[in-house]
Amino acid sequence: MKTKLTKKVVESLELPESGQKFVWDTELKGFAVRLTPTGLMYVVQGRVNGKTRRVKVGPHGHFTVQEARDDAREKLRDMARGVDPSVEKVKKKATSVTLKKAKDAYVKDRNLKPLTLENIETHMNGVFSDWKEKPISAITRQAVLERFREKSRVSKSQANQAFRVLRAILNYARATYRPDDQPVLPENPCQILSDAKMWHEVKPKNRRIPTDKVGKAWNELQRMMNDPGRTATGQNTAAAVAFALLTGGRWSEVSTLTWNRVNLKDNSWHIPDPKNKQPVTLPLSKQAKQILEGQDQGTQYVFAGRGKTGYVGKPVRVMRTISEVVGETVSAHDLRRTFRAIGGELGIELWKIKLLMNHKLNQDVTINSYTETSDLRYLAEDAQRIGDWIERQGKHAKSKKVVELEKARQEAV
Repeated sequence: MKTKLTKKVVESLELPESGQKFVWDTELKGFAVRLTPTGLMYVVQGRVNGKTRRVKVGPHGHFTVQEARDDAREKLRDMARGVDPSVEKVKKKATSVTLKKAKDAYVKDRNLKPLTLENIETHMNGVFSDWKEKPISAITRQAVLERFREKSRVSKSQANQAFRVLRAILNYARATYRPDDQPVLPENPCQILSDAKMWHEVKPKNRRIPTDKVGKAWNELQRMMNDPGRTATGQNTAAAVAFALLTGGRWSEVSTLTWNRVNLKDNSWHIPDPKNKQPVTLPLSKQAKQILEGQDQGTQYVFAGRGKTGYVGKPVRVMRTISEVVGETVSAHDLRRTFRAIGGELGIELWKIKLLMNHKLNQDVTINSYTETSDLRYLAEDAQRIGDWIERQGKHAKSKKVVELEKARQEAV
């Protein structure tokens, strides 16, 4: 149906009971009103780059007939210039994608470990909290540079970590948001940190609990695990730290340990998706086994917590207390270096220690090709030596403390 569209004509049109029909304007070719059971919508149809495109102008009521005709005329001019309205619509939508939306899509498309997810959320809600609702296309090189400098004054290592997270998300966005096969981001704005050689060279940490202080740390952990004044989560966190000390396990692997990956009958625990991508079964010393036996087996996670995850979080308070006891600032990750140092103290071969820590053995052809690396229960004796040594150190520290207290008492008298 064709007629000159006017307010009177449009408002006299009868809506169909189903489907749609068009009334085309005789004044402007390609301009029409579309009728559906729900209402009237102005549309425009034309050809661009050899393809027919029909796009919405807007609903009747929001637009008068003349306003809709004028807008349609402008859209037809754009088509004549080669501007594809469908592509422009997709491009507009893509360029409005926020950092939060890009982050959510990035996380959804990847099978990330809980600790990685936690780190991403920490930086999104911290360093980039005021950028979350900002379109990714609005994040400039200069903005990245200024924010990186600002955060570097607080912590160089944290600045590196935060902007590596941002770089990964924006690389993902460049690859996935491509209207008309053109990236929304011409380049990743984080590239300025490489171009200007801004990334910080952070020396690897070598912190650990001094071997002569391990007994004190062990005794304090035992006290916290059995302290009735602590919450169940607090006790579980201390137990998880003690388990990490005994096994050399990564905190992300220890804290998220589930009961279906523990075998108390053959004294082992299993990590199906470790950092080095090599699933492994590890032996349990009797001390590590005792910790597990003391945990509630009615929960999914061995070291259950009250948060949304269901397992204990970062052991900030526990490690702060341990740091005070040993006189050194140590973190949960430093327990791995402590485990390695204990192995060295006992004369255990380095390759065995690395295997027990599930550490990647680079360029060691003999071990990688001829040594069993997925089931390490044959290293149970070495794991037990470490457990016994830690327990002995605890007893020595206790007896030393008794002697010191007795000496102090006598001096007081």
